Amino acid sequence: MPVISRVVKPTTHRGKRALLKKEPKIVEDVKQTLCFKGKNTSQLVVDFMKDLYDLKKPDAAIMQKKNDVLPFEDITPLEKFAVKYNAPLFMLALHNKKRPHNLVMGRMYEHTLLDMAEFGIENYKGLKDFKIPKVSEGLKPLLVFNGELFENNHELVRIKNLLVDMFQREPTEQIRLQGLEHVLSFTAIENKILLRSYRIFLKKSDCRIPRIELEEIGPRADLVCRRTKLASEDLFKQACKKPKELKVKKKKNISVDKLGTTFGRIHVGAQNINTIQTRKMKGLKKTMAEKKEALKRKNLDNNNVDSNSKKLKNTTDSAD
Repeated sequence: MPVISRVVKPTTHRGKRALLKKEPKIVEDVKQTLCFKGKNTSQLVVDFMKDLYDLKKPDAAIMQKKNDVLPFEDITPLEKFAVKYNAPLFMLALHNKKRPHNLVMGRMYEHTLLDMAEFGIENYKGLKDFKIPKVSEGLKPLLVFNGELFENNHELVRIKNLLVDMFQREPTEQIRLQGLEHVLSFTAIENKILLRSYRIFLKKSDCRIPRIELEEIGPRADLVCRRTKLASEDLFKQACKKPKELKVKKKKNISVDKLGTTFGRIHVGAQNINTIQTRKMKGLKKTMAEKKEALKRKNLDNNNVDSNSKKLKNTTDSAD
């Protein structure tokens, strides 16, 4: 029996706005993240998830109640939460004897699971353990990925893409130097990803470019890659597809130099200056003598053409 889906029509203006907010857009809003606690958790992994939540605010929400969810066995509850709160990103804190201090990060595509990764937390040091001033809320971090494994290992390439999606916030076209205050560093070593968080200080230097100093502000953790569930190549390619309206059309005969100056090349056909209509001025008019000379030259050319054609005709007749 085919399943007939019921189309819910809004009855109020508020409901209509809520449905319009969830519809696809050419330029999407900042992706929201939901943070969950599993049925069994440890204080260590909950604290680490709260630290990541503090770094992602206000683009994140944390659920207070515990949820009996095992995402690698059944992802349906998380997909329902993603639809309800319009949040395609999620983090789930779990803990058991086989996999202690477990954190699952994942993302949705069209309200279904795209991919997710499971990390074990080791050598954790939280935000509260660093007794120094922190960065302001809502600040866009600078993401740094160290290690060749992020380029060569297929699994880590996808995990890198997931981490960028998790922490990048809204896209920016221009960067202000004074706005770079926070750095999130990810270093791939064998089966681990070392997470470090720094605050940027711009110091005076002898040149125009300031001297940069980094101070660790937390959280600090070693993420052990345990399990992954990655999307197929076709699905991942479809999820990364951009709408036609956002694709930049290549403009012909236009170039930009290193200084940002735009140059254009114009192609003009061959011009016959003698036939160009110019402004009629008395000074440019031909005199009577010039007109007679031009008429005489034209008649002479016509006579030469006629004589040549007669000679050609006589030679053909004699040949016959």
